[in-house]
Amino acid sequence: LAWSPGAASQPPPGLGVKLGSLVLLLLLPLACGLAPLWCFRQPPGTGNGGLGDPRSPVLSLVSCFSGGVFMGTFLLDLLPDYLGSIAAALEGLRVTLQFPLPEFILAMGFFLVLVLEQVTLAQRELAEPPEESRALLPNGSSSIQAAAPGVAPGVPAGSAVPGAPGALRAGALALALALHAVLEGLALGLREGDAAALRVLLALLLHKGAVAFGLSLELLRSRLRPPAVASCLVLLALMSPLGVGVGTALAAGAGPRQRLCRAVLEGLAAGTFLFVTFLEILPQELGVPRNRIPKVILILAGFALVSAILFVKG
Repeated sequence: LAWSPGAASQPPPGLGVKLGSLVLLLLLPLACGLAPLWCFRQPPGTGNGGLGDPRSPVLSLVSCFSGGVFMGTFLLDLLPDYLGSIAAALEGLRVTLQFPLPEFILAMGFFLVLVLEQVTLAQRELAEPPEESRALLPNGSSSIQAAAPGVAPGVPAGSAVPGAPGALRAGALALALALHAVLEGLALGLREGDAAALRVLLALLLHKGAVAFGLSLELLRSRLRPPAVASCLVLLALMSPLGVGVGTALAAGAGPRQRLCRAVLEGLAAGTFLFVTFLEILPQELGVPRNRIPKVILILAGFALVSAILFVKG
């Protein structure tokens, strides 16, 4: 037997982009998340309108552009590819459906993230005092704050040192975002071809950078110590590359059952994009009565960018 170079197996399509994405998806969220730790020696205040405020106009406009990119990626790229993949996989298995299974899988990806987020929010609300109690005790709480040394004005005295409820809420929030990041990474790992992988990578980089920045600010407001905040950010940064690796390994499967498994995961990942676009980014940004026209323009710009990439590469 003689070995010939031509007989060597070719690397999977899009492998170079996916390998590069492992580094980018690890470093960019870490850099964006650690930026508030470098900028704020004290926990950031609320409502100042600066760049460190999640309601900053700059961050809001960037988020709108990210929402447009997500919408274009979902409607023009992920959804058609997913429907084609699962149709081909079912045809290869000679399965005839009497039930809208592709749409059901897409909805399950949507509901998976929805349930995860709502359970996390419910856990946080259980650990916080009711709104009526906070409204009835403004003077008493301020007197307690004045008596407690080292507590900033307007911050409850009990939050100066993070306790078990605060740590639990922070851990639940970081875990929810981490699981979400795995599903988003799957969407990239399951792509075939450099152009398709680049489109998903662009959307993920924009979104994960904003998410890491916002998570860091939220944890700092919870009075968590910087090492705990950094640990949560490292966990979040590792999850997207993990999803990319799992998706790339599954994409290499060539059998009909492997293709069906890959198509199901594509549907779940597409459902997460549906949730992020239409329930996480756009409602939050468009619900704020400020800069409405620039927001719409940037949403259209993000959508147009994905459309142009698809038109040129297609």
